[in-house]
Amino acid sequence: MADRPVPVVEKRLMDVKLGELGTWLGGRDFTPNGLISAVRRGHDRYYNKYINVKKGGIGGIAMLIVGYVAISYVWEYDHIKHDRWRKYH
Repeated sequence: MADRPVPVVEKRLMDVKLGELGTWLGGRDFTPNGLISAVRRGHDRYYNKYINVKKGGIGGIAMLIVGYVAISYVWEYDHIKHDRWRKYH
């Protein structure tokens, strides 16, 4: 039973081989509702794995804050770089 081939469209991204990537992407739902539901599924997975646990700690929230700080730094790096290169005010 475990040897039954799974259609490429139903595989997870990590199980798709490089040659099957085009077929896999073609089977995805890129409509606005599809994208919103994908973001919602990702949020639900993150929330259930790191936030909504019995023995919760600060790890899940700290990971979210560190990610926010890193993304903010990357977005503002160009501005920071120009300030650093500037000789005079």
